[in-house]
Amino acid sequence: MIARPLQLGPIRLASNLLLAPIAGYCDLAFRTIVREWSAHPAGVGIGVGLACTDLLSPQGLLRGTATSLDLAATNDFDKPVGMQLYGSDPEIMAQGARWAVEHGATIVDINMGCPVDKVTKKDGGSKLLTDLSRAVAIAKRVVEELEKCPLSREEWMRRTGNSEFLVSGTHCPVPLTCKMRLCWSTSDYEGGLACSPHLAKMLADVGVVGVTVHGRTTEMKFSGEVQLAGIARVVEAVNGAIPVIGNGDVREPEDAVRMIHSTGCQGVMIGRGALSTPWIFRDAWALQTTGVTPAKPSEREIIDSVRRYLALMVEYRDEHYAMVQIRRRMTWFAKRLMTLDERGRIVGVKPLKEAVRNSKSPLEVNRQLDTFLAGGLRGGSYETEEAGA
Repeated sequence: MIARPLQLGPIRLASNLLLAPIAGYCDLAFRTIVREWSAHPAGVGIGVGLACTDLLSPQGLLRGTATSLDLAATNDFDKPVGMQLYGSDPEIMAQGARWAVEHGATIVDINMGCPVDKVTKKDGGSKLLTDLSRAVAIAKRVVEELEKCPLSREEWMRRTGNSEFLVSGTHCPVPLTCKMRLCWSTSDYEGGLACSPHLAKMLADVGVVGVTVHGRTTEMKFSGEVQLAGIARVVEAVNGAIPVIGNGDVREPEDAVRMIHSTGCQGVMIGRGALSTPWIFRDAWALQTTGVTPAKPSEREIIDSVRRYLALMVEYRDEHYAMVQIRRRMTWFAKRLMTLDERGRIVGVKPLKEAVRNSKSPLEVNRQLDTFLAGGLRGGSYETEEAGA
């Protein structure tokens, strides 16, 4: 049994599992679904320890743009919550961090790992891995700003959403974490020149309380296999000064356990694996604590989760947003709805996905889900499903 709740500065999370800040996917509705599965009656009552917002532009937050405010939206159920900022200007990042504290963040995180061009071309995300002095300067300035706005113990209890969270002291600042990749260049990593071990140590020295390491280089983006040995090098380099959270290729509960065993990391952040399996946190924590993975949710439970997600998107945003999102996300949910025929072959659900994509309203989507539960909208090969057809 390897389950140990993760400690990040003054905060002890309920578990060692975190929902990654997945660009374009981690809205309040999805975080709510993940949290509800973590407290699902069929589970063990614990799953996700921290859920993160989508990537947030500090300029957008400070200007109050609608998109940034929507991405940062939270509520009393969505606790504890991490808010991740991206950018390259220390002062703007510091002011963005203050905004996050004033709007409910439990953790502030700096993105040093996003490989997407629109982020790196502005010297943010993983472009910071090519300029370690700037990366450390940003972290140092953000820590300084966070220390200027500590929270009372009462506010901490409200913000964590659980009186059992351990918060040391009476007035503590919101802690800062950073998320990075192994390095920019794959050739640097293969040559033993990855910057992440050195960067992690420097970040710890300026007050960062934890680092998440995605086990790929920027050049790899999301291709190839996660390099667990690279994450292990960061763990070894920090030598217990701060916790290291491993990230990458965690699609099943066993992958989370393997990540911990293989790297020595103290926590696991799950991104794309949660999109099709929002109950993965429940299962991964149960496997760590009991050695047994709970039974897979029933078909009806999964469909109920889709319905719930759709309703939350309408509630938190509007029908237009809900329909745009459900059309693109149904492919992810459908991955766990495939079944076996009488010959043991995998039967896909392409007709269901197409029916949802062609629906004009949430009411029509729910009718298609009813049809699926009644036995319809099934078929298609496993190969075409996996190809995204």
